[in-house]
Amino acid sequence: MKHGPAVQQMWSADDAAGGATGGQRASARVDGAIKPLPKDALIIIPLRSAVLFPGVMSPVTIGRAASVAAAQEAVKSELRAGFLLQRDPEKTDVTPSDLYWVGTTGPIVRYITGQEGAHHLVVQGESRFRVLEFLDGWPFLVARVAMVGQSESEGPEIEARFLQLKERAIEAIGLLPHVPDELAGVVRGIRSPAVLADMVANLIDVKNEEKQDILETFDLVRRLDKVIALLSARLEVLKLSKEIGEKTRAKFDERQREHVLREQLRQIQNELGEGEDQAAELEELKKVIATAGMPEEVLKHAEKELKRLQRMGEGGAEQSMLRTYLEWLAELPWKPAPQQPIDLAQARRVLDEDHFGLDKIKRRILEYLAVRKLNPEGKSPILCFVGPPGVGKTSLGQSIARATGRVFQRVSLGGVHDEAEIRGHRRTYIGALPGNIIQAMRRAGTTNTVLMLDEIDKTGAGGFHGDPASALLEVLDPEQNHKFRDNYLAVDFDLSRVMFICTANVLDTIPGPLRDRMEIIQLPGYTEEEKIEIARRYLVKRQLDANGLKPEQASLTDGALAAIVRDYTREAGVRNLEREIGSALRYAAMQIAEDKAQQVTVDAPGLPAILGPRRFENELALRASTPGVATGLAWTPVGGDILFIEASKVPGSGRLILTGQLGDVMKESAQAALTLAKTWTGESLEKVDVHVHVPAGATPKDGPSAGVAMFLALLSLLTGKPVRSDVAMTGEVSLRGLVLPIGGVKEKTLAALRAGIRTVMLPRRNEKDLEDVPAEAREKLQFVLLDRVDDAVRFAIGDLGPVATRDVA
Repeated sequence: MKHGPAVQQMWSADDAAGGATGGQRASARVDGAIKPLPKDALIIIPLRSAVLFPGVMSPVTIGRAASVAAAQEAVKSELRAGFLLQRDPEKTDVTPSDLYWVGTTGPIVRYITGQEGAHHLVVQGESRFRVLEFLDGWPFLVARVAMVGQSESEGPEIEARFLQLKERAIEAIGLLPHVPDELAGVVRGIRSPAVLADMVANLIDVKNEEKQDILETFDLVRRLDKVIALLSARLEVLKLSKEIGEKTRAKFDERQREHVLREQLRQIQNELGEGEDQAAELEELKKVIATAGMPEEVLKHAEKELKRLQRMGEGGAEQSMLRTYLEWLAELPWKPAPQQPIDLAQARRVLDEDHFGLDKIKRRILEYLAVRKLNPEGKSPILCFVGPPGVGKTSLGQSIARATGRVFQRVSLGGVHDEAEIRGHRRTYIGALPGNIIQAMRRAGTTNTVLMLDEIDKTGAGGFHGDPASALLEVLDPEQNHKFRDNYLAVDFDLSRVMFICTANVLDTIPGPLRDRMEIIQLPGYTEEEKIEIARRYLVKRQLDANGLKPEQASLTDGALAAIVRDYTREAGVRNLEREIGSALRYAAMQIAEDKAQQVTVDAPGLPAILGPRRFENELALRASTPGVATGLAWTPVGGDILFIEASKVPGSGRLILTGQLGDVMKESAQAALTLAKTWTGESLEKVDVHVHVPAGATPKDGPSAGVAMFLALLSLLTGKPVRSDVAMTGEVSLRGLVLPIGGVKEKTLAALRAGIRTVMLPRRNEKDLEDVPAEAREKLQFVLLDRVDDAVRFAIGDLGPVATRDVA
């Protein structure tokens, strides 16, 4: 049943927005006069969200023009109106088909004009009626109706149902809160079963469709049964609601009682001296806060929170959260760390001990230390090491910390998709914590820290949990991070003294604004000689320790290390190289553990028995004498690689067929290369299809730098002359035959060297990039610089003999 006064409910006949029905029907007026209604007709007022029952006086609010006109005419003419329930309460343009055709008549006892187009009525329901037909010609709904008489028959069946309904209605009234005491007396005084059924149906809290069903039930016995069934179901809900309310009230009273008892216990403990432990803990926390070196604003905030903690009762959840928060504030390194004297010679020695090569990175680190020595208060740069896996990006950060005398901390960002992992959780629920940045500062215990943000290119994209990459903008901006605000701390923390170092495999996935805040340092990979030297200096020793071996028990010859680098690994870094060295030393460990040998030396001829057959072979000899094949150079996120371009002709209609998972840019390079090749040879190729394939079809490939290789492969196919197999090339071509510059020169050059190629053709405009190529690699390679494709043809294929004009400029 509804909560509140029983007899009168405020119903809304329609919204005050005004509907199209009112405006259209109002056009039926003729000179402002309304023709009289037939004797058996009623003015109809639709009700949006309520059903009017006989014997019930109810307020009604109307707003549509047609409803207002109908009400005003009923009041003016002192006519009774008919009230029908609207099927769809959201519909504004009401037609007869949108209404139920059984309703209640009644006079409008009071009419009040409200604000904003709303009109308020007080209506007295009298009797049921059924619509026979709707009539046209009035500015509102008018219908011919048949009145339905009120059944007042008596008998045992009706009397029994009447008593049961009255009993349950009184019981329901007793379960309702804020109900006037007179309502139960009103129900007891009702003598008519029909009146009681309509009154209870009006008061019960059920859907309007169910109330309409009761209104349309003319048989009194069936109507009483339906009302009793609905009231019984509602009565169970009211009983359950009251039971839940009593349990909640009892639980609340129990908490109040527990609070009083705890307060009494605290006073008793204080009298007995047993509450001194908590007071001592709070006093110790107060001393830690006072000596933490916090800035003045942070100190005032901490002292304010400490006073709140002292006023709280013991054992509360909020007390535990507040204590944890103050402990975080007290344990953070607020005081500026003392600057250690910077010894550049010592730093250079440490870097050389830990890493072989990487001269550019070492020089940049020494430059940083030199600037820090001259300007101790300067802002730390944000360095970002970008390179393939296994080239030493993370270990380089550890070496920087050792060389600078700083504490090293690492935060892995791979897969982080929640902004709270950077900025922290807001202190609104149990279990909230600061972000990883503040946690790392607490572990370090000082701001004189090297903080490595590893795998920054693998930070999850923004979504429901925010954008962690955007949250890093404040952390990695030297102009802002002196006032970094963690959501958990809610106070500023100075990160300007922290030396941030980021690592990434690729730059493409790092958002532009974040990349702009970092100084990018590329680590493209190692040459074969560098790998052998790294293995000799570091990897073998590390794997000896890992496998429980001593240097006098096991060793690898230089030939074995070179064979592992050349035949068992093909990578930019040294991670797989270390694994293969570990496999060889585990073989030695087994020999020694089984007492089969006292000392094991692994050499190159013995590697196949230990590591299996060679995994990488030189493919160039297999393609040496095949026209239509050229060797290109490609850049990948894990270093450079060689790329074979294969071209073939088949009978057809002049189509260009491209396979090998080529991207859009590479497809356009193939189109341009074919056009250029046809210009060179003068062949129309109208009766053949040219198929260009790039092997390793499971690997997606894209980029413009394969243009020269594609052109030479197609030209070799059309002329029948092979491209030199010991030459690799890179560069973009234009339709005029120009060779345009590309990127990744160092990675591609090292890939050619690993593949056994000794000649590399590059665009002349990339000549400046050769400075980044290691000196030993430059000594082993011959570089051919290209201005036009003529230079590439002359060197890689040779004299083509009589061909069509090459004047394509």
